[in-house]
Amino acid sequence: MKVSGFTIVRNAVKFDYPVAEAIRSILPLCDEFIVAAGKSDDSTRELIASIDPAKIRIVDTVWDDTLREGGRVLAVETNKALDAVSNDNDWAFYIQADEVVPQKYLSLIKSGMESYKDDPRVEGLLFNYLHFFGSYDYVASSRDWYRREVRIIRKQPGIRSYKDAQGFRKQGKKLRVKLLDAWIYHYGWVKSPVFQQAKLESFHKYWHSDSWLKNHVPVLPEFDYTNISGLKPFTGEQPEVMKQRIALKNWDFHPEPEKNKLPLTHRLLNGIEDLIGWRLGEYKNYRII
Repeated sequence: MKVSGFTIVRNAVKFDYPVAEAIRSILPLCDEFIVAAGKSDDSTRELIASIDPAKIRIVDTVWDDTLREGGRVLAVETNKALDAVSNDNDWAFYIQADEVVPQKYLSLIKSGMESYKDDPRVEGLLFNYLHFFGSYDYVASSRDWYRREVRIIRKQPGIRSYKDAQGFRKQGKKLRVKLLDAWIYHYGWVKSPVFQQAKLESFHKYWHSDSWLKNHVPVLPEFDYTNISGLKPFTGEQPEVMKQRIALKNWDFHPEPEKNKLPLTHRLLNGIEDLIGWRLGEYKNYRII
């Protein structure tokens, strides 16, 4: 079985993305790893090149900053990485620059890929998600956060990154997938408030116009993490690849009890989900078979 990893990245050092940790977390499963490295204002390319030169192949790209609707440029860049993946692989494993797969799931993921490798009905593999917010000690429980995404796909004609690169479709149709009992940890909302504010001011440019940014994204010295509800303490163990980064954490955050309380409607819907195992009204960019 041959597996290719792939991702996109730009200005990861400038905005403090854990991209090295993301790549290292799945590298043991990969025979090669493609990184579409956008032209950056920092040492991102050097960082990527230092991880594992034997496995990692860098594709240098230039992002089209005029694509400012719906995050389309992220899908364009993701497809550049996907196109560079070897054609003789069985699976292509996509990881975003702020996602990490805990080591404890690697053997299960490998078994899943082996189990479905020769089943043409299965076009992708689906993961559960845990979203950290504010610090490494809290995770989101609100329905506003997606709970599953496709991250392993076959490299087949017609399978392309969809919308803002959150998932994939084949000729516009949802992929047929199997759900793995494995989790991806998402750290996109965990970094110094200074870095987080700078990231948001820059990243929203891939979705919105300058006038929208002026009205909706205030220029502030740091991000305010307290305007959030539905956080709960994280009681598990952090991935090994993240522990050095976590040890360097230099800010403090604890949710305010009153602000953290979920609205009644959300609490009722969460209760129904806990009871029957279904999330009512959930958007699914995939079809579980």
